[in-house]
Amino acid sequence: MTLPALANAPGPERDLVGEFNAWLAKRGCRSESYAKSARRFFARWPDPHAWVAQPLELRQRLDPNLRVVLNWLILHQDLHPGYDWLVATTPYTCWQELPATRHWHDVERFLQTAANLGYAQRTRSIAACRVLMRLLLQTGGPLSAISEADLQALARAAQTSLGWRTFSASLHTTRAVLYHLGVLDRSPDEPPPARPFAWRFASSPAALQESFVGYLERLGGIVSAARVQKVARHLAAFGEHLASIDQEMSSFAALDRRRHIEPFLNKVAAATRMDTGEPVSIGERRQRIGAVSRFLADIDEWGWSNVPARRLIFPRDMPREPHPLPRYIPLDADRRLQEALQSSPNRLLADGLLLVRATGIRIGELLALELDCLHEVPGLGAWLKVPLGKFDTERMVPLDEETVAILDRLVAARGPQRPLRHPRSGRMADFLMVHYGRRVSEHAMRAELRHAAAEAGLPGATPHQLRHTYATALVNAGCSLQHLMALLGHQSAEMALRYGRLFDATVREGYERALALAKARLGPILPEAVPVELNTDWRQAPLIKARLAGGYCLRTAGQGACPYANICEFCPNFRNDAGFLAVLGAQRADAEALAGDAAARGWADEVDRHRRLVARLDLLLARAQVG
Repeated sequence: MTLPALANAPGPERDLVGEFNAWLAKRGCRSESYAKSARRFFARWPDPHAWVAQPLELRQRLDPNLRVVLNWLILHQDLHPGYDWLVATTPYTCWQELPATRHWHDVERFLQTAANLGYAQRTRSIAACRVLMRLLLQTGGPLSAISEADLQALARAAQTSLGWRTFSASLHTTRAVLYHLGVLDRSPDEPPPARPFAWRFASSPAALQESFVGYLERLGGIVSAARVQKVARHLAAFGEHLASIDQEMSSFAALDRRRHIEPFLNKVAAATRMDTGEPVSIGERRQRIGAVSRFLADIDEWGWSNVPARRLIFPRDMPREPHPLPRYIPLDADRRLQEALQSSPNRLLADGLLLVRATGIRIGELLALELDCLHEVPGLGAWLKVPLGKFDTERMVPLDEETVAILDRLVAARGPQRPLRHPRSGRMADFLMVHYGRRVSEHAMRAELRHAAAEAGLPGATPHQLRHTYATALVNAGCSLQHLMALLGHQSAEMALRYGRLFDATVREGYERALALAKARLGPILPEAVPVELNTDWRQAPLIKARLAGGYCLRTAGQGACPYANICEFCPNFRNDAGFLAVLGAQRADAEALAGDAAARGWADEVDRHRRLVARLDLLLARAQVG
């Protein structure tokens, strides 16, 4: 390994001890201990690069007075001690002396750019001290000499020495600032290059790995890269399952429903999330089973030789997905939530959520909006161009003046930003939802909504509930199904019909008609049973009366006769035997008495009802006696 030379490369005639002492004198420092430490160090390491080549453990065994000598070598003589040493020793004394070096101009550029991106003073200062200084000291500057490889090398050293959590935030900040300075070409949001498919199937049977990889490569020409990665994850889990049963499996033709597929289905049904330990959602279970089912169907359709002889996964194997009604936010709660968002200090995030509520777009569609998403059409007003999203389609959503004002605030809060690489197309794009030089994350949006919901007194809210609330308001206002589908970007009427079922005017009208008819037939419902305060029994009460199997019913004349009274006695399924003769006889006697009472009161309908019951009871008594 070739080590970088010191400034004014030392030759045999160069006196490093004398130069160090002269530097101390220039600073007004006449400490003999520093001079002794310098003499001992240079006596052992005439060429300081030899010290750099030593193991880290040895380089850390230093006399405290020697730190000044090393700072002089690093800051003024271009000694590059390695990222491992820079991380392990935490050289903050170098930060104090940095303004007197040529590196300070680059540090000031970094701090100014970080301020323009919206980073707080403390955040940008910590990133400059913790990350940028180490990069400059190791590379020797200038700022443009820093590369992605340097960032990765520093990150690896930090993972083993500082701890990743204490360092990653500053590393992300530095990466974003360097990108906007033009030092780095890769966008801070750009994911690292995807690993080859083969690594995912290392735990699968060896003979099947090539088939899995070949299938994914073929699938890459049909669906998006993100979809291919998701299918790869599910197939890798299936391959690992097969290996747990038969590591020597050589062909998919050997797959057996009972031995391989049914245990896999059981494993999917019992799967839990790694982060919470809770069962995975039904949608996730359907995706896992569907990926395997589609894989087997595809390789059969493509004519591969190693396919099963029969179908192994059937539609009934897919868990049934529930179809709940949309969870909209009630009117009063919706008003309070919007007020909380209006008063939030996080204007970019809050206005983004208000835009979701005002247009019904999905959270992913919001984060994919670009600066040119607003379109003014002469005679038709303002429209929002919603980019490719869940179904790879674009659409236009009409906007009112209040929503246009929200978009204007978003553009102002965003500020100037360098374009970022689009995750779908790979082109450079000016995204609307950008802060700190990076795209806003869905996690940040959800956290802002949870905070606003707490301020509004709500137990919680999700971005998709804002979409449901938007659609529900349109349905209540009489929006047609076709218009709702166009506004929400639904591909099928079934998706939009869920909102129609939520508040169906036809169902309401039918309910009100039926309720009015029931009230007309049954009369008003009494809050409690009619009290009987007579010296005689219930049969003498001045009310409409009916004998029942377990008691009796009393109703006011205004209510009319109950249509359900004595309904069982007339039912063709009603059966009795000789054991019920006494009960039926008592009921017939009461019916005869009630008919006479009704006749005396002039209630002709009641007389007819009781006479019909007497005739029916005579028939039932005759059958019971014969039986």
